[in-house]
Amino acid sequence: MTAKMIKLETLAGRAVKAKASAPTPLDALKRLRILMQTAQRHSAWTKQQCGVTGAQLWLMKELQEVPDLRVGELAERLSIHQTTASNMLNGLVRRKLLVKRRHGADQRVVTVSLTKEGALVVASAPQPARGVLPEALRSMDQAKLRDLTRGLQALLDEIGSTEEAFGNDPLPFTM
Repeated sequence: MTAKMIKLETLAGRAVKAKASAPTPLDALKRLRILMQTAQRHSAWTKQQCGVTGAQLWLMKELQEVPDLRVGELAERLSIHQTTASNMLNGLVRRKLLVKRRHGADQRVVTVSLTKEGALVVASAPQPARGVLPEALRSMDQAKLRDLTRGLQALLDEIGSTEEAFGNDPLPFTM
């Protein structure tokens, strides 16, 4: 075998490797499944370990870091509807993990903070308290986050008819 033939054989081998490693639609689908299953398992583990859902723990983590937030501010921090945030808060208030306080003369301003019991739940909860997806996204560098967002938008564009409002609904397994 001549040196030229060896070089061609090597180049052909590289081309096959590159083609085999090129992503396929099924590769992307598998990674989406892994992503969702990982997040779902973490949320279930959170509920098992500390008795609150992943979304509730995330909400409580926000209150640990910034006490006395308004309902709208909490909703914004979790990127959910204000009604959804209110429903989550009400359940946590009933369980005495949070307390609501009205402020001002007209009593329309309501802030929320952790109780001592709520602070203990957050302190003993599995990490990351916000969940694996929000924390992973927070830790990504801007270029990768931009590329991911563009790629996800391209996928949504391929699907076609999607509701933008779905972006403000928590993942069902975190509730």
